[in-house]
Amino acid sequence: VVRVGFWHHHGNRPNHIHSTMTKTLLLLTALSLILGCISASSSSPPTASIQGRLRLPDPAASLNSTRITLNDGSFTTYTQPNGDFIFHRVPPGVHLLDVQSRQHHFSQVKIQLLEDAMDSPKCIEYVYPGAPKQAMPHPLELTAHASYEYYEKRQGFSIFSIFKNPMILMMLFTGGMLFLMPKMMEDMDPEQKEMMQKQMEFQQDPSKMLSSMLKGLTGAGDDDEGDSYVPIERKPSAKAGGKTVRRGKRD
Repeated sequence: VVRVGFWHHHGNRPNHIHSTMTKTLLLLTALSLILGCISASSSSPPTASIQGRLRLPDPAASLNSTRITLNDGSFTTYTQPNGDFIFHRVPPGVHLLDVQSRQHHFSQVKIQLLEDAMDSPKCIEYVYPGAPKQAMPHPLELTAHASYEYYEKRQGFSIFSIFKNPMILMMLFTGGMLFLMPKMMEDMDPEQKEMMQKQMEFQQDPSKMLSSMLKGLTGAGDDDEGDSYVPIERKPSAKAGGKTVRRGKRD
């Protein structure tokens, strides 16, 4: 009986040692996992949340769900029915916020997150690219500046639109000249009237006007005009230094 009891006692001992080692290994594995998570969390950079709200100038107007991006799509979110939005786990650095709206124009915001002050980001607003910058608080409050118009309203008929036509303006000018020319010619001298009539004849017949211009340039019509043109003899005067001839009386 003693011999059987001795083997029974020593037969359970290896199982007890194995279970103790298994528990120890599990405990060490759990501790290593916890230490690894702690070290990973301590080595990862801090993050912050960026939040704000979109508004319309008219409080009664409704705003559709709008897409908002950081850094040209590195982070993306959508607005809630009340216009609120939020970005989670944003790392430190300089980020550019854009509102991707097809109906309204919102400002562009540049956000700076510092590792020492992740809870208080610095925000700068640009109404449009290149506009003067101005600081704004966080959470952001962005109000639409304008609405996009993709279609132009058709204008109705207006009597003043007729005068925008160049042909109508030319017709009115020609009619006014025809009305005013006779009255202007009444106050002219006969010589001026003749010159005006000749000019009007030339304008009515362009070939005559061109031939007269060519003659004036080449001098071909000097002989023809010489017959009709009679030079006037001028006598030298005493003031000009000329000599006057005095005739004596005949006896």
